[in-house]
Parts: sequence; C-alpha cells; structure tokens
Amino acid sequence: MNVVLASLPAEPDRQNEDFAAVAPGAAVLLDGAGVAGAETGCIHGVAWFSSTLGGLLLGGITADPARPLADCLADAICGVRSLHEDTCDLAYRASPTSTVVAVRAGADALEYLVLGDSTLLLAHGEGEATAVTDRRLDEVGKRLRGPVDVLRTGSLEHAAALAEYREALTGLRNRTGGFWIAGPDPRVAEHAFTGTVPLDSLTSVTLLSDGATRLVDKFALADWCDLLAALNSSGPDGLLRRVREVEDSDVDGRRWPRGKACDDATVLHWRLS
Repeated sequence: MNVVLASLPAEPDRQNEDFAAVAPGAAVLLDGAGVAGAETGCIHGVAWFSSTLGGLLLGGITADPARPLADCLADAICGVRSLHEDTCDLAYRASPTSTVVAVRAGADALEYLVLGDSTLLLAHGEGEATAVTDRRLDEVGKRLRGPVDVLRTGSLEHAAALAEYREALTGLRNRTGGFWIAGPDPRVAEHAFTGTVPLDSLTSVTLLSDGATRLVDKFALADWCDLLAALNSSGPDGLLRRVREVEDSDVDGRRWPRGKACDDATVLHWRLS
C-alpha cells in the first residue's frame, strides 16, 4: 500500500478529534463530534470515542473480509459501548459521536461505507474524481444556521447562536428527517451509504474529514478535481496548508460564515497501482 496521511488539530493546543488508520487493503477515517467544554455524559471524551471506534472498526473489517462493512460498523459500535457503558451515561442526548468513512479492497472491487459529513474521493483516469459524501447533516444545517452565519465568528453573540444551533442539531441526530452519525446505538450503521467500485477503474482513494474539504464545500475555491490535483502535486500536507491559509485570511467568518474559524482536518491518500 502507498498511503500518505496528514492531520492537523483545529488549534495547536487542542486535542485532535479526528482519527485515521490503515491496515493491508483497508483504511478508516473518523471525525469525532462534540462541543468543546460541553457536557457529553462520557468521562473519556470525543477523541477517545473516535479513536476507539476507528481502531475496532479497522480490526473488524480486516479480520472478516466477507462481513459487510455496515455490519462491521455495528459490531464496532457495540464494542465501544461495552467499554464504557458502566462508567458513562450513553443515554445522554449529547454523548460523543463520530462520522465514519471506511474502505476495503477485495480481489476485484473496493467496498466503501460513508456515514456523516466526511468524504470519500475516488480518482479515476485522466484526473477525474467522484466524491461520496453524506449531505444529510448539511441539509438539516441549512435550515437552522441562518442566525449563526450573520454574526462574526468568535464573537460572544456568535458563540451564543452557535450553542443554540448545536442544541437544535442534537435534537435531530439519528432520527428520520434529521441526520445519522455513529454514536452509542449500533442501528445507525443501517443508514450508512455503502457501495462497491471496480478496483481497476481507480487510481487513488482519499478519505477526508470535513475540515479538509473546506476548499470545496465551504469556501467554493476548488472542485473535487482541483482537490485531487492538489493532492497529487503537493500531497495531504500541502492541501492542509492551503486550507489553513484560507481560514487565516478570514478568521472572523465575514467572507465564509462558519461555526469554527479552523477545524480538525485529516487526509488519508491511498494511491493504487
């Protein structure tokens, strides 16, 4: 496997809640979801949840290549639950959650699973790219975040509006008409996007957290083919540097309204022969 991985926390002194890992023929990326400083009901924290779930998922999809990825995710969620259900309140409405992207290469096809707003970027010949992204959270967010986007990022007013927005989102989490994300209930795995792609049609496979896709879906400064070209020319490190440059040019969110000036950003780029 030829894999390059880069990851940056939103702030240098803050724990990175993204997680990415590879094993022969497989890779996972998770973006832990939580609100800094907010009560989650879990003594371990969001970073622990995403990394523990990611590790168990990667182990599961490589240990049993015939088991569907959604079933492997459900198994991993059950495994994490068993590790902290005696110490943490898993019924708490703001308990830690995580997006999930997982891929596994078989003899002829690449299997994939996407849950939440992280992205799988599939590269074909001649620089063509296809993005697989779960947009259900974005669709819900567009209905709710108007009061947030008119305020300066980092201001007290913005923080208050953002807290109300996140509270409203929490009420729509893992329910019909809302959005789906990995948490304490293994049944959410049934709502993941899954599929297969012929291996011989691919030149690379890239897993990205939403902090790494901002040039496309937040700032509209690039499309997916541009993102792929940047990865091929400067690698994941170069892509993340460019994201940070743009974020730093608009720290108050006037040009590009957003909840956080910077976000955890992770890229796992797997080149196929």
